[in-house]
Amino acid sequence: MKQIEISTAVPAATPLKKRFRLAAAIAATAAVLVSAPYASATTEQPSPKPVVTNLKTLAAFDFTAGDSPENMTVNPDNSLTISMLGSVAGKRPALVRIEPSGRSKVIVAGQQADTFTGNTRGRDGSIYYNVGSSDASRAGVWKLPPGGTPRRIAALPADGLPNGLALDPAGRTLYAADSNKATVWTVPVSGGTATAWLTDPALAAAPSAPVPLGANGLRFHKGAVWVSNLAKGTLLRIPVTATGTPGRIHTVTSSLTSVDDFNFLSDRSDVVFAAQNGLNQVAVVRPDGTTETVLTASDGLASPTSTAVRGNRLYITNAGLAAPHNAKVQRGTIDPAALNCGPAS
Repeated sequence: MKQIEISTAVPAATPLKKRFRLAAAIAATAAVLVSAPYASATTEQPSPKPVVTNLKTLAAFDFTAGDSPENMTVNPDNSLTISMLGSVAGKRPALVRIEPSGRSKVIVAGQQADTFTGNTRGRDGSIYYNVGSSDASRAGVWKLPPGGTPRRIAALPADGLPNGLALDPAGRTLYAADSNKATVWTVPVSGGTATAWLTDPALAAAPSAPVPLGANGLRFHKGAVWVSNLAKGTLLRIPVTATGTPGRIHTVTSSLTSVDDFNFLSDRSDVVFAAQNGLNQVAVVRPDGTTETVLTASDGLASPTSTAVRGNRLYITNAGLAAPHNAKVQRGTIDPAALNCGPAS
């Protein structure tokens, strides 16, 4: 696998703000069309009882102020770190901390026309987050150390779109999905040059896709990098070999239309909760690749962008792309007995 070093002097082929507004407009149209429960092509009969119950709004936000939740990390104290898009409303992006009570506080404010996407947390409490920007001096992976100020630790192409972000279990390497470059980048947490760990057609958008975004969500799980592809509706598993290189790509499922980010039931489980943005749905993906819709617009979903799990709690970020722009974070309760996943879960 050829490694590619990037320069900070990369021209922007299309302004980032326009790319996000195009994606938001198409996603919003799709959301309107599926405002009633959507009969998707699930591959398994629904569970006999609800998988997720007691779904409530933990925190509501003002979309017109740029507070459009995109991604999240659950912290050890059960607070959340939320990335706010900003650019979909023509405002500044932000990182926001939400307390378990629902109270929120801005911890990082970005620059006008930039976008904050994936975020993750290091063992020392540092927050790492992706910044999409047409300005080559800002595009890349950033770090906010505890009690410190944010700084960029690696540049990424200004004509790319960094999206999902995850840290390996050793805490040494960050993996970032690029929705425009069909690439997964690696970045050392100590900072330095970003490397194209994997570039592959499986990570690219389908040529006829209404939303031309490929690799989207990304998680490091049980020795593999897992990536969702929004345009193709796929969930991919890419083993990390003993030498750190990517192994053969395995398609877990191709039944996740408009899939955004996702997360696992636990560190030991391969059960996935996936946000399907344009469909206003959350689906469960079982270890055998079968899928089931467990939440819809009737549950208050409003352009869901990511999920997170802590114990039996499920968190969902909703970007609120469609009118009336109900941007919010929801919290519900998972019933593991309703998942019907068997011993391999």
